[in-house]
Amino acid sequence: MEQPSVRELQPLLDAVRLACELCRRVQASKAGVNRKSDASPVTIADYGAQALICRAIARYFPEDGVIAEEGAEAFLTVPPEEREQVVRLVGKLLGERVTEEHFVRWLGHGRGVRADRVWVIDPIDGTEGFIHGRGYAVCVGTLVEGVPRDGVIGVPVSPLDEGGTLFFTDGGSAWAETLEGSEPRALHVSDRVDAQSIRVVESYVMGRRSREMADRVYAAAGFDARRARRYDGMVKYALVAAGAADLFIRGPRDIRKNPHKTWDHVAGAALVRAAGGQVTGLDGREVDFSQGAELRGTLGLIASNGVIHSRVVEAMARAVGEEWGFLPPRG
Repeated sequence: MEQPSVRELQPLLDAVRLACELCRRVQASKAGVNRKSDASPVTIADYGAQALICRAIARYFPEDGVIAEEGAEAFLTVPPEEREQVVRLVGKLLGERVTEEHFVRWLGHGRGVRADRVWVIDPIDGTEGFIHGRGYAVCVGTLVEGVPRDGVIGVPVSPLDEGGTLFFTDGGSAWAETLEGSEPRALHVSDRVDAQSIRVVESYVMGRRSREMADRVYAAAGFDARRARRYDGMVKYALVAAGAADLFIRGPRDIRKNPHKTWDHVAGAALVRAAGGQVTGLDGREVDFSQGAELRGTLGLIASNGVIHSRVVEAMARAVGEEWGFLPPRG
């Protein structure tokens, strides 16, 4: 396969690399943790990474829309000394003077803009992992007419490359290289089908309902749950795309009170699909990504190498479908 051109996405690859370096420096500084209105954690690295990514979008794709996890209003509630720290660090990484006004403008860029292409940003996917010194990912995806098209996932603590991995799509294909910038290598999902050899990846932290569901589905499909490995953030999608894993199930939650968020899935779904895999809802149907920041009506998601997908959907229906009110799709 020919080397990717990455001409269009190159500014975002550069921005994600810078965001990963910012995250490393903030993590090493042991900066404090703040809490958002929903009590979820946020650090100045979340805001800094998003500012760097939105700056690139504003400069190179100014007409596009943006859906992003963090907001400028919330940033302004961060203690002044922490705001000053991250603004100064962003300026140092860019090699230019950056003010808090610049920073706030970047954070808010593109929000509410109706456009054919929308960039979906999770500046640190796996903030709990970041806080506790585990893994995390810096993620940017695109929606074109509500469908995941491209994805960039930076993984500073990578199970595949010492020094971190940058996963990305280009021209309908999936690629990876080191964060330092090695030669790109093409990605493709695995062709593993034997139940006992299937490699499962899971979220590092799983609620009771998700844990029970996963165990029942693995048993119904004949998979060895002891082979499951846990990771923070969207690296799980990236590992499926790379063929290092075969299955990731994002389990259910009370979607009336806490629906799945678009930014947790777009970049990963685009990457897996570009690598030849499949991403659907738990019932095997397409996920509606066109609703804005929330995946309303989506109980959970399945990402797989494709060849085992129908088996997983059928196992899901047998294990939990009746109590959740769905059956596997026909055909």
